[in-house]
Amino acid sequence: MANLKEVRIRIQSVNSTQQITKAMKMVAAAKLRRAQEAITQMRPYSQKLSALLQNLSSAAGTDFESPFMEVRDTKHILLVCVTSDRGLCGAFNTNVIKAVSNLYLQEHAGKEVTILCIGKKGYDYFSKRMPRVNGDHHLLFSDLKYTNVQKAAKWAMDGFADKTFDKVIVVYNEFKNVATQIVREEQFLPFSSKTSANAGSSVDYLYEPDQESILTELIPKALGMQLFKAVLDSNASEHGARMTTMDKATENAGELLKELKLMYNRTRQAAITTEILEIVGGAEALVSG
Repeated sequence: MANLKEVRIRIQSVNSTQQITKAMKMVAAAKLRRAQEAITQMRPYSQKLSALLQNLSSAAGTDFESPFMEVRDTKHILLVCVTSDRGLCGAFNTNVIKAVSNLYLQEHAGKEVTILCIGKKGYDYFSKRMPRVNGDHHLLFSDLKYTNVQKAAKWAMDGFADKTFDKVIVVYNEFKNVATQIVREEQFLPFSSKTSANAGSSVDYLYEPDQESILTELIPKALGMQLFKAVLDSNASEHGARMTTMDKATENAGELLKELKLMYNRTRQAAITTEILEIVGGAEALVSG
C-alpha cells in the first residue's frame, strides 16, 4: 500500500490537473459560441449560393463549359485535410487523419496523391509519412478569415484548371452539436451541376450581362465559399470536441480524487491502528516485565 506522502502528492497532482481541464473547458465553451455563430450564419448563404448556381448551370444545359466542371480520367488526386492546430480534443484529429489515410491507401491506390493540409496536426502527421504534402496553408487557423481560405481554394482550383490534379476531395469534421462531429468527404472539384428533380425548372432569370459570364464568375466564388464553410465547420467542431473532452476529463479527475482520498483515509487509519498496537504492545511488555 502506498504511504501517506505518495498519496498526498497524487491528490495534489490530480487536483491541479482538474483545475486545468476546468479552465480549458470554459475557454473552449467561449470559443465555441463564436465559432457556432459563424458557421450558423454561413450555412444559409452557402446553401442559397449553391442552389442559385445549380439553377443557372441547369438552365445553361450542356452548352456551357467551365474548366472547373471538366470530368476526366483520375490520375492525380488532391486530398484537402482539415484538422486543428492543437490537440486535447479527443478523436477529432485522429478521425480526419484516418479518413484521409484510408483514401490515400485504399480507394486511390495506384494513383498519384497530393495532400493539402489545413491545420498543424494534419501537417505534422502527413509530412513525416507521405511524399507529396503541401504545407503552405497549414497555419491557416492562426488567422482564420475568408481571404486566407480563398488562397488555399485558389491554389487547388488553379491546380485543377491546369490539369495538375484531376480530382479534389475535402475531408473535414462537420459540426452537428457540441457532442457530435461527423467526418465528411466532399468532392470539391470537378464542380458538379447535378440538381434535384425540381431545381432549375421553376426559376426564370434575367441575365446581365449574360448567362455565361455570370456562371464563369460565380463558380470560383461558390467553390471558395464551399471550402470556407468546411473550415468553419471544422473550427466549430474542434471547440465542441475539446469542450466535451475537457468536461469528461474533469469528471474523471473528480472520480480519481474520490478514490485517492479514500485510499488516503484507509492508509492513514492503518497507520494509526499500527501505532496504537505498537503502544499497547509496549505497555504490555512493561507490565509483564
